[in-house]
Amino acid sequence: MKLPDHGRYDYSAAPYRKKYDWPGGKRIAFHFSTNIEIFAFGAGLGHAPAAVTPPPDHRGHAWRDYGLRVGAWAVFDMLDELKLPANHLINSAMYGKTDVIFERIRQRGDEIVGHGRTNAERQGILWEEDEARLIKEATDAIRRNEGKAPGGWMAPWMSHSSVTPDLLKEAGYKYLMDWPADEQPFWMRTRSGPILSVPYPIELNDVPQMLNRQHTPWDFKQMIIDQFEEMLHRSAKWPVVMGVSTHMMVVGQPYRLRQLREALSYIRNHKHADKVWFTRPRDIAKFIYGLPPGVVPGSEWAMKQLAQEGRPTRGRRRSR
Repeated sequence: MKLPDHGRYDYSAAPYRKKYDWPGGKRIAFHFSTNIEIFAFGAGLGHAPAAVTPPPDHRGHAWRDYGLRVGAWAVFDMLDELKLPANHLINSAMYGKTDVIFERIRQRGDEIVGHGRTNAERQGILWEEDEARLIKEATDAIRRNEGKAPGGWMAPWMSHSSVTPDLLKEAGYKYLMDWPADEQPFWMRTRSGPILSVPYPIELNDVPQMLNRQHTPWDFKQMIIDQFEEMLHRSAKWPVVMGVSTHMMVVGQPYRLRQLREALSYIRNHKHADKVWFTRPRDIAKFIYGLPPGVVPGSEWAMKQLAQEGRPTRGRRRSR
């Protein structure tokens, strides 16, 4: 029996891979993601805090707007207090409407990750030409406003078609975050060469945990703490990436933010925090691109492809 397969990556068992350290000998690469999203009124998709009311569902739309008007600012302040870097998954339709949010992101020196035009739509259901147009429109908007294109992409709703990785590679993206198959980066195949998968949390994510599965903020806090402690234990064997993913209308609510702050403070002030690289996906990707061939799963194939593209394939970091 032969099962259908995506063909994007090969099986790789974590204990049998080559070992390496993150910069400075760190063992955990920790990144904090925010989803800062904009939605259509009375049309399209949208997260909901409770039962969805008939269109135009003003209640749900206003709740989502809370994330842009209030929640994002509370999260920014918390990150400043904890001196934590962050990456922000941004809908390009926000430009021209919520520009003060972008000003705050620039002040912090944070990373903007491409996140489509709006979370009122899914890209994975589009024809290839239309999907390519969506990616280009979102990318061009970020390049025009930020002075450079984003290096990474996370699709709205993590929605992929059968050609999404190909289109992202062809649009100039170096990494994507939509394939939660590992706790280490790995190389994926596309029709135009390799693209890197950087781990993004589908479990430590406030929407599935607190909206869909109806866990409490106290539950979510403990999940983050337990995840960190177990990954710290696991990182003695191999390097890991730990991420926490949030949405501004969810964790921006005061009672949820207090629990999130306590969880992040626990990690920031942990006695083994010296083993943690507090970073952003772009820096994780840059580090992986610099490792010697054969270290990261898929590397031998990827490095041959990267060499054909004229990119450097020798890293300065010593693998263990």
